[in-house]
Amino acid sequence: MKVSSIPFKDTGFFSKTMLDYLAQKETVQSFYKNFPDQTGFYNQIEEKEKSFSLQSRLVLVDALKRQYANFETSEKTQENIHLLKSKNTFTVTTGHQLNLFTGPLYFLYKIISVINLAEELTEKFPEKKVVPIYWMATEDHDFEEINYFNFEGKKVKWSREDGGAVGHFSTDGLAQVLEVFANQLGRSKNAKYLKELFSKGYLEHHNLADATRYIANELFKEFGLLIVDGDDVALKTLFIPFIKDELENETSYKEVSKTIAKLEVNYKIQVNPREINLFYLSKNSRERILFEDGVYKVNNTNTTFSKSEILKEVDENPLHFSPNVIMRPLYQEAILPNLCYVGGGGEIAYWFELKDYFEKVKIPFPVLLLRNSVQVISEKQQKKLDNLGISHEEMFLTQHELVAKKVIDNSDIEVNFNKKIQFLENQFIDLKEVARKTDVSFINAVNAQERKQIKGLENLQKRLLKAEKRRQVAIVNRITALQNELLPNQSLEERQRNFSEHYLEYGTSFITALKESLKPLELTFTILEL
Repeated sequence: MKVSSIPFKDTGFFSKTMLDYLAQKETVQSFYKNFPDQTGFYNQIEEKEKSFSLQSRLVLVDALKRQYANFETSEKTQENIHLLKSKNTFTVTTGHQLNLFTGPLYFLYKIISVINLAEELTEKFPEKKVVPIYWMATEDHDFEEINYFNFEGKKVKWSREDGGAVGHFSTDGLAQVLEVFANQLGRSKNAKYLKELFSKGYLEHHNLADATRYIANELFKEFGLLIVDGDDVALKTLFIPFIKDELENETSYKEVSKTIAKLEVNYKIQVNPREINLFYLSKNSRERILFEDGVYKVNNTNTTFSKSEILKEVDENPLHFSPNVIMRPLYQEAILPNLCYVGGGGEIAYWFELKDYFEKVKIPFPVLLLRNSVQVISEKQQKKLDNLGISHEEMFLTQHELVAKKVIDNSDIEVNFNKKIQFLENQFIDLKEVARKTDVSFINAVNAQERKQIKGLENLQKRLLKAEKRRQVAIVNRITALQNELLPNQSLEERQRNFSEHYLEYGTSFITALKESLKPLELTFTILEL
């Protein structure tokens, strides 16, 4: 195993918002509070310790014990649940949808990022304990986003009727999915483990929430990962004051809208708030709550409430109220002694919309940390990169740029006309000086001629490059084939592949390698050669 890293910006796959955040640019500083460094975490610990009550800790611990009641837990997991009773214990959290068989590869990177971050912070602050949390998005209803995973370029898909929160979905029908998947895996020792993991997860558990907990627990229980299901009556009860505030005052809409007005001056907006950022959750539906004509309505149903009725419903049935993407972060931070949220670029970008809202409702805004990203390269692939003279940074160029650069590098003639174009531009500088001493029409003629000749050179360069590509067709084919292996669909492999592809090849050593190599606070993109 060999580990190296490159700046996130050198991959070309991260937004201006994220790159400016990592650089702590002034334009983004007002949208977060504490940066993920030693000072930031010290300040976060102080603030969270003062604000998080012992009663909330006890409710959280009891909820976790109930949620784990029918699952085999490691000593480390049990210890971490017990530690949460102490005011000196904190959490770091990542969240993820209930994707079929964990979904994209980056699920593992999120989880291991929080595990390693928890260990590093416990070491940095020896009087405190920090435990890792995976927040299951059990209340989501975007089934089309989670009902498949990719394996060796093919989609393994679960088809069933949609409706309601995905955590409640029955696992019926997944035996057929396993049959399809198993046929692709082969009969190796690692293939056998993957089949068993899928089978025990989905065929021995009755709903998607329990199946996902089982799989995540099996993969990470030795590291003490705690898995939280927010669809829990005791946890929702803690959130009742914020639900009522939303219904009566539309606080999130007002505060987030003001933040967006400032944020969109420089950055793309990820999500827009609604007047009420809550869903009404019932057995087979999760629908928006609307306030129209003095009445609360559940969208696409005949259910309505007066103000007094809906506030009573909150008290009696808090599970019926489900936060959307705007309020879910607040729910998490209200019920966890959390220091940091670890997420992808899109997630962190929408958290930037929420800081003023958190301050308004007096909940500490967490440290935000861009999760680790990884490019896995096999020994064979690294040899190919070396033979073709492709660096790790060059590997992330667009295919057109990469091929053009390597064709030029390997050519025995000068294909790059940059020097010729620069020479031509210098000649026209002298001509423009002469033109200034005459009339405007001559200046315009000189400018037009400059554009024409430079355009001519650029076209000649393109034709010469095409000719060189044809002459070097063997190298071009090797380059494109290799980059397509490493970056399927010209995207980061972590967004395209499922962990099972690498597990099939490397087994448990794959997770061990990730655990040893990911450094969440280094804020760089990891290259892992296996």
